[in-house]
Amino acid sequence: MVARISLDAFGGSALTADIDVPKGRSVEDMGHGIPITYVPARNTIFLSFALAWAEVLGSSDIFIGVNALDYSGYPDCRPEYIEAYERMANLATKAGVEGSTRLKIHTPLLHLNKAEIVKLGAELGVPFGLTHSCYDPGPGGRPCGQCDSCLLRAKGFREAGVADR
Repeated sequence: MVARISLDAFGGSALTADIDVPKGRSVEDMGHGIPITYVPARNTIFLSFALAWAEVLGSSDIFIGVNALDYSGYPDCRPEYIEAYERMANLATKAGVEGSTRLKIHTPLLHLNKAEIVKLGAELGVPFGLTHSCYDPGPGGRPCGQCDSCLLRAKGFREAGVADR
């Protein structure tokens, strides 16, 4: 299922509005506060779409790639948020109310640092050369190499001892 979701209508983030993406920040700077790249309610919206689709399919499992480590600072990537959303989902669905199934939100990357995620990806054969994590890609979709996401990705690959290609 592919659902086109655009949060540009709301803005409020460097990823959804005409706000500069921070570049060249130190890891220490990235570790303070909620960054301007936080998109209001993004994971809530993603989980809501996934919840609706899971309910239609009769599935009791939703997977999301949130990560609470390595300086993300995003409130909707915290374990407390995922636990609260799961509780709410089980109160808000027909299956949950009728007791026919209990929804579980799986977060396999939640407690891994970037190096551990890279190592796991390498073990699974992820074609890293087809991926990027950039918040401000240039022409043709090439990563900028200077935004927080690019810098943390590079750090993760470096620490994992894996080539990013």
